[in-house]
Amino acid sequence: MSTGIIGTGRIGSVLARILVAAGHRVVLANASGPHTIGPLLAELGPAARAATPAEAAGLTDVLVLMVPFDSVRGLLPPDTVGGKVLVDATNAFGGRGEPRDLGGRGSSEFVADWYPGARLVKSLNTMHFETLARGGSVGEHGAGRNSGERLAHYTAGDDAEAKKTVAGIITDLGFAAVDTGPLHSGGILQQPGGPLFNRPLTEAQATEWTSR
Repeated sequence: MSTGIIGTGRIGSVLARILVAAGHRVVLANASGPHTIGPLLAELGPAARAATPAEAAGLTDVLVLMVPFDSVRGLLPPDTVGGKVLVDATNAFGGRGEPRDLGGRGSSEFVADWYPGARLVKSLNTMHFETLARGGSVGEHGAGRNSGERLAHYTAGDDAEAKKTVAGIITDLGFAAVDTGPLHSGGILQQPGGPLFNRPLTEAQATEWTSR
């Protein structure tokens, strides 16, 4: 499977490293252009390539948004993500770093409005980049947790097959995929201010919490 990652900051770079370590191919893009991704490409080797955001959408099976929330609207031509699994890993913060008031809607619902043809899944947004790097069975350098329960990553969305695809990626990385439900209610659980945000839980703990 080929996964596109838009955003090559700390969290996007970590995701790229652990995906490659897990045997995935990645296409990387950012707002500054492919020429700025050279050092990361050299590190990742032949399993990675650089592209523009629109090119990454066309070249991959799954596209992950790891950019600031305010950058998402207009980032991609809507027709490039039609029918594609689009993972919203963004977080909506206010000016002082507090959760933004979105009037009772989940931030991913806005992303779904902006890209109505995409098969949207809220995922990969709750974990600090350092925890992501070391928390699965595949770490940045091919070694992570070797024992104990897997940590949970979450999926929320209204497309069951799209969630299953993202859950498979989560499993490949050595984490446990826990379904939090529909895009509205499940996404709100995951976003800043929600009870699952930046709170590392084992699979058992996460499953117990979401089944209440």
